[in-house]
Amino acid sequence: MTVEQDTAPALQRRRVVVRGVVQGVGFRPFVHALATALGVSGHVTNTTEGVVAEIEGDPGRIADFLERVRREAPPLAVVESVSHEPLPPLGDTGFAITPSRPGVGDRTLVSPDTATCDACLAEMRDPADRRHRHPFITCTHCGPRFTIVRSLPYDRANTTMARFPMCPRCAREYEDPADRRFHAQPVACHDCGPRLELLVPLGGGVPGTRSRPEPLTRARRLLADGAIVAVKGLGGYHLACDAANPEAVRLLRRRKDRGDKPFAVMARGLAVAEALAHVGERERELLTGIRRPIVLMRRREDAAPHAVADEVAPGCPDLGVMLPYTPVHHLLFGLPGDPPGPGVLVMTSGNRGGEPIVTDDAEAVTRLAGLADAWLTHDRPIHVPCDDSVVRVCDDEELLVRRSRGYAPLPIALPVPVAPALAVGGDLKNVFCVGSGRRAWLSAHVGDMDDLATLTAFGTAARQLEDITGVRPGLLAADRHPGYRSARWAEREAADRPVRRVQHHHAHVAAVMAEHGLDLGDRVIGVAMDGTGYGTDGAVWGGEFLLAGYDGFDRFAHLAYVPLPGGDVSVRRPYRMALAHLYAAGLPWDRVLPCVAACPEDERAVLARQLERGLHCAPTSSMGRLFDAVSSLAGVCQLAGFEAQAAVALEAAARRCGERVDGYRFGLPEPGAGPVAVDPGPVLAEAAADVAGGVAPEVIAARFHAGVVGMVRSVCAAARERHGLETVALSGGVFCNALLTEGCAGGLRDDGFTVLRHRLVPPNDGGLALGQLVVAAHGSAVATG
Repeated sequence: MTVEQDTAPALQRRRVVVRGVVQGVGFRPFVHALATALGVSGHVTNTTEGVVAEIEGDPGRIADFLERVRREAPPLAVVESVSHEPLPPLGDTGFAITPSRPGVGDRTLVSPDTATCDACLAEMRDPADRRHRHPFITCTHCGPRFTIVRSLPYDRANTTMARFPMCPRCAREYEDPADRRFHAQPVACHDCGPRLELLVPLGGGVPGTRSRPEPLTRARRLLADGAIVAVKGLGGYHLACDAANPEAVRLLRRRKDRGDKPFAVMARGLAVAEALAHVGERERELLTGIRRPIVLMRRREDAAPHAVADEVAPGCPDLGVMLPYTPVHHLLFGLPGDPPGPGVLVMTSGNRGGEPIVTDDAEAVTRLAGLADAWLTHDRPIHVPCDDSVVRVCDDEELLVRRSRGYAPLPIALPVPVAPALAVGGDLKNVFCVGSGRRAWLSAHVGDMDDLATLTAFGTAARQLEDITGVRPGLLAADRHPGYRSARWAEREAADRPVRRVQHHHAHVAAVMAEHGLDLGDRVIGVAMDGTGYGTDGAVWGGEFLLAGYDGFDRFAHLAYVPLPGGDVSVRRPYRMALAHLYAAGLPWDRVLPCVAACPEDERAVLARQLERGLHCAPTSSMGRLFDAVSSLAGVCQLAGFEAQAAVALEAAARRCGERVDGYRFGLPEPGAGPVAVDPGPVLAEAAADVAGGVAPEVIAARFHAGVVGMVRSVCAAARERHGLETVALSGGVFCNALLTEGCAGGLRDDGFTVLRHRLVPPNDGGLALGQLVVAAHGSAVATG
């Protein structure tokens, strides 16, 4: 035996398990390439627990592999852990990708859908490439994932692409380690992939003729002529029209019974978006990134006339803009040399008001009949509905308004363990959540639970997410509101499982805590402000300061109760809320005030009697309703056609002020034995005096925002002085207001607080389920069932 043989390192073999988002992102091809480059042998496969590899080689190369497999992972991958254990060497040669193996136990994570990558776009635009103008071009780094997955492991056979056998050329690419489509599950081409077609009605609104030759050219021509086209996307149908055509936008608004609620638009490219809105560096990253959400941005005052019709977002200073994220979108706008078409399209969810987004092709031609003039569709099924995400930038950070496509179903790491559970969320902006161990998975946006179709979609989506994650809930969590449809669904579906009811604002605060990794013993000053939430005393809460941990909360302070006359009627008519606040403050209904003038005299008389007698007047501490009241009082908004319209308009007015103003003053009594009742009466009195004195609505709006910021700082300071807490958590739908959030967060930091804000879920009810999950697992929630 030679010296060299004596000192040669012994071969080692390791079984390596990589967990996280590692399927559907090109991870097995990456492992194959890495192993080949390092000269180690073995194989790699997908299993339900993640990517599993067996590698064999000398110890140095094994160590190099284990370090680089995490550091150099593909761009769409999220590696949570890399574990390994020794195995006996087998002496095999070469490295292979082996067929996936089903299994039991932990489930791997599914990647969200991602925007078409630059490499695929370059091929699609190249007349010499065989995928020139291919509407379904994709690779390992882009395209559909979550919305086509039926089960795990993530293989073509377990997706809605299973019905499309690969042609020989696609199969060679799929099997070639040197090709960027190596093991890309949705790979296809003109010869073997899905087919795009345009359906147009013969009469009566139901499609009867089909156009496969040049469906995109015809659809583009229809849009240019003012038609409304239903366009099938990744997670559902959109209704599209030319955003520069006021007649087309008005027609879509009328058909969809949209009221004044703004539409989102899709711009041909970044330059077009920059001509429409003020696009900062952070907005640019969001617009052009792999997630491609709708980004809310301030409209440009110098935008070209009629670039976007006023009817797209009437009276709204912000515009929701996204860029194309599928090959169909890019082709719909056209490639160089194509006949010109619209440069900006309205792209709104394909549904009627209150219904879930349409995903099924057969349903699309019936449910969207009367809304669409044509259907641009294809035969790749959508398995999981997934609406567009909506974000805005606040303090140069991403603020989620709706978390859906591009984000779902990425898990959220939990700082505390939870037993397998399902939290059903709220009734508005519904998102539910499943969790187990230290992971939580939030669903895509479901919608408002006031329609039977939405409830049905909720149940289907819950089963799909449970199947994908492998979570089998033994516990359900729901809001304490006795009338919530989501909670009633949980009670019906519970069988013998307990249902734990979680107070609305406690869930909001717990969601922020969970996002930021707070532990079981931690407590915060939770500032939870929104439109409505069922309180422990039966009142309508919404302006809350809670001393909270996961295990429970104490109510330190709240806005003083005022009567909410007629419930939802006052939400839709902000002038009623303004009159109720004036009444509660003992202030006269002076006819010079816009809210008094806006209320018809007969209604005003009935409202006065209602308030005097307390008939159908639930007490409310809602900050959202106070925003409504001040918006009406200042003459900004008297009728709300969509949720939070009055508050959104008040924020916009405050941003137009352009000067530093003193804030209105709330009444702040000294803390006593019970919760502090913060009196909004002085705010109403000062604002009414300003209105009577001719002060501009923009100044009144700015003074109100500054007043709320000052009040939040004062109450938090009092809570710290009394209870020694140094951390403040901001949550609730009111904190979708970027001006208020920036003011509160900045002021509290100046006061020496640690401030927690939402980063991973929305502050509105779209993040509620995450808080329900952790409170139900560790708190003093009410258990039923």
